[in-house]
Amino acid sequence: MFSLQAGMLSSEEIHSSRVKYLLKRGKPYIWIQEDDLHNVNTILDERGSLSVTNIMPGPLMSLLRSIKKLPARVALVGDVVPLKDEKVKSAAEILRETILSERNAVSRASYSVSGILSSSSISCNSRSENLQEVLEESDTYGIYKFNIRSCTYIDGSGCTHDVDPGDFELSKSDLLSPFSEKLIDGINQSQARRRALMLFCFVYLNTNARDAFMVSVDRKGFDVLGKVSGQINKDGFSQYEWKEFRFTLKEEARDIEAFCRQLVEMEEEALKNVSSYSGLGLV
Repeated sequence: MFSLQAGMLSSEEIHSSRVKYLLKRGKPYIWIQEDDLHNVNTILDERGSLSVTNIMPGPLMSLLRSIKKLPARVALVGDVVPLKDEKVKSAAEILRETILSERNAVSRASYSVSGILSSSSISCNSRSENLQEVLEESDTYGIYKFNIRSCTYIDGSGCTHDVDPGDFELSKSDLLSPFSEKLIDGINQSQARRRALMLFCFVYLNTNARDAFMVSVDRKGFDVLGKVSGQINKDGFSQYEWKEFRFTLKEEARDIEAFCRQLVEMEEEALKNVSSYSGLGLV
């Protein structure tokens, strides 16, 4: 669960604030502090808009800002409906189950997984940690269901893509998403892991990268920003630019264990390839 922007229409003005949300079976549920104006606005006008963006942890956000690249995000338009008492209890139970499931996954994690997660910065929270905050203060929140009427995906270049709301509701949440923030930051905080990303660019894409950062992870692969040679300037020197690369896993990662295992296998394979090139005098 991450913070997001929510704008709900009243008869006079649009009020926006950051709220908490959880996605269950394609339906967003949002937690709103009891003193927030949204609680009044929904009585006057249930229409609302919800903007969900990726949180870019650690040094990644500063880099994206410097190259004027925005995180991908989703804009939803729909109706904000307060949950009835019995549904509130059900939502709280879903919250507890989600926290327990994610904590169990981390407690069972191997050394390689826990090593990456623990490398992330102290300020980088897991989804279960954010959920726990809501659960502990559940009496101070109102819980709503967001009924989607339209959905738009906005990529990092600012281009918009309409998404059928039916497809959105039928889609399944990526099993890596609860841990993606800590995975990405753990990798980016490690110089050794970032050198491995540079090796991936060289071995798998035949591209020399002077630096590299992990940008996103999912069950099918991951995206990397690599600093590569660009256009030649007027003085005849090559200028460096940041370019995004996609790496596909050999098999879908059903959990963080499978993802980290394949990442380590790719690192070992890349090192072997570089050693082979070196032995042949190619590097």
